[in-house]
Parts: sequence; structure tokens; C-alpha cells
Amino acid sequence: MTPRERDVLRLVTAGRSNRRIAEELFISPKTASVHVSNILAKLGVSGRGEAAALAHRLRLFAEPERTG
Repeated sequence: MTPRERDVLRLVTAGRSNRRIAEELFISPKTASVHVSNILAKLGVSGRGEAAALAHRLRLFAEPERTG
């Protein structure tokens, strides 16, 4: 997975839409959509929810430390 695809996957995992991903990464919504499609194919999943769940299971993105 490319570094940009990891950026997109991080935002997918956070529940962002393609339009919001595009705004945050300064790319077009179409480019965001293509990245999402490539990510789904590379991960072998059929949807954004599955991709997010897999990213969580694989601990691809560190969760913020909890203080308390």
C-alpha cells in the first residue's frame, strides 16, 4: 500500500466520506474514490466498513493514549 493510500485508509477508518477525504488531503473526490477502490482491492474486502475493521484488527493506526 502506498503512503497516500495509508493516509486515505486512516481517514476511511475515521469514518470520513470521499468528499471529506478529498478536502483533508487536497485531492479531488474522484481521486479519493480511486484510492478507496484500490485500498479495498489490496485488502481483499468489499466495503469501507470491512476495510476499517481490518485496519483496526491489524493495528495499522495507533490509538491516542488515554489519560486518566
